[in-house]
Amino acid sequence: MSRRQGTNCGATRLRRRHRPGDPMRRFDALPAPLRRWLAEAARPWSPASSLAIWRKVRARGGTVEEALARLDRAERALLARDTAD
Repeated sequence: MSRRQGTNCGATRLRRRHRPGDPMRRFDALPAPLRRWLAEAARPWSPASSLAIWRKVRARGGTVEEALARLDRAERALLARDTAD
């Protein structure tokens, strides 16, 4: 897994979404590699959105590394969109 610089402080111009329920319980239920990726993410991710990407890759027979690479690409796209304004 690659190291990303910056902090996960939540400073973003992207729209925030409220999700009901206990976010820590959902986070704790995630696979360990996905939890580690989220802990190092440049911006906060919801457990639901990150898990959706994870499951999509894994359902197609993708490896853990492929799922993490897909999350990296999604994060880069979001960061580009956030700074494009």
